[in-house]
Amino acid sequence: MKTTFVAAGDAFITRHLSDRKYSGFEHVRDLIARHDFRFCNLEMTFHRQEGYPAASSGGTWAMTDPDMLDDIASYGFNVYNTANNHSGDFGQEGVLATARHLKARKMPFAGTGGNLQEASRPLYIDLPESRAALIGITSSFDPAAKAGGQSGDMIGRPGLNPLRHTVVHHVNEEHFGMAEELARVTLVNWPIEQKIECGYAPPFPDGRMPFGRMNFVRDEREYIETVPNKEDLDRTVASIREARRQADTVVVSLHTHEMRGRSTKIPAEFHETFCRTCIDAGASAVIGHGPHELRGIEMYHGGVIFYSIGNFLFETETTELQPYDAYADMRLPVTMQTGEYMDIRSAGGTRGFPVMPEIWEAVIPSWTVEDGRLTEVKLYPIELGMNASRGIRGLPRLSHDESTLKRLAELSSPYGTQIDIAGGVGTIRLSED
Repeated sequence: MKTTFVAAGDAFITRHLSDRKYSGFEHVRDLIARHDFRFCNLEMTFHRQEGYPAASSGGTWAMTDPDMLDDIASYGFNVYNTANNHSGDFGQEGVLATARHLKARKMPFAGTGGNLQEASRPLYIDLPESRAALIGITSSFDPAAKAGGQSGDMIGRPGLNPLRHTVVHHVNEEHFGMAEELARVTLVNWPIEQKIECGYAPPFPDGRMPFGRMNFVRDEREYIETVPNKEDLDRTVASIREARRQADTVVVSLHTHEMRGRSTKIPAEFHETFCRTCIDAGASAVIGHGPHELRGIEMYHGGVIFYSIGNFLFETETTELQPYDAYADMRLPVTMQTGEYMDIRSAGGTRGFPVMPEIWEAVIPSWTVEDGRLTEVKLYPIELGMNASRGIRGLPRLSHDESTLKRLAELSSPYGTQIDIAGGVGTIRLSED
């Protein structure tokens, strides 16, 4: 039994494809079409103002015409993720409206739903020689976007499947003392300190203290520790194990912007822990996306972890509409139009994403599972036209650019992953055991 998989990263689509498509479209479409399981992350909500703008967004309030789904589908995908930092940009109504438009087009998706049970449930897809499952989850989200579970008395809340995490700052004795002094001066911990004084809460453990929502630990080594939320991790493991009972292979899609220190290219510690736990639970692959650039690849216990495969369609600058909050938050006139807003945000295209080469280079990974065993992983570099005009920038084309693959090989090297490069295609060396 042989099953082939392919994955595309973030699809932030705001423009229709021409009826004649574009130069290079066919090569991308044909690559995707060669596979059984064809995945894409939908970094967008699809509706015509069928939801209210949320008080905060994933960066840009991401809404586009639902007919854009037909343009996405023209690449040949057959499975989608909808759990990401833009899922809740238009509230619960936006989540449900996007789901309606996807279902109307028979575009199967995972990661969001009418309640937490639906959002975290495996999506099953029947393939020519096997059955596969997809679980969608995100660690980057506004708390209001999180799906709520159903109780015995009340319905759940529409939203996304969340992966929360805890951040702990390990600092030396000097810096711990500084945090204690600042807490004393600012009274940031007074609400809980008052409870401690009245006997309603235990004292802080020696060498540990909160600082508002932050957590500090006195240590000899200074570093930031991140740990996945146990409830969310356990729920995901249970979903993977259930999916393994019902399907031949399980794939997990994880959207995350969190990073290690100041480097956007290195996954946070909880990200690595989560992905490895997913493989140990029975997933064959974890598809990472979110930071809009490449991160390394890890071969782990017979599975493959793509920590981030980058962008696929990236058209943020041609978003048609933005709400009042977008302008008010930047102290701009609320009568301003979106194009001018984008000009101001990017300083006329001289800062931010428009001038970051790594945003416009990505890969489309392809892998094969035969009789439950990973037998091949290939990497096809793409470019999204960084130097094109705003009106056409962001469309994917196969680049065969070996420099993209060499950069990915460097990012993967700390995980012990070796990538052979030939003819503009990367091939990961698999162990013999």
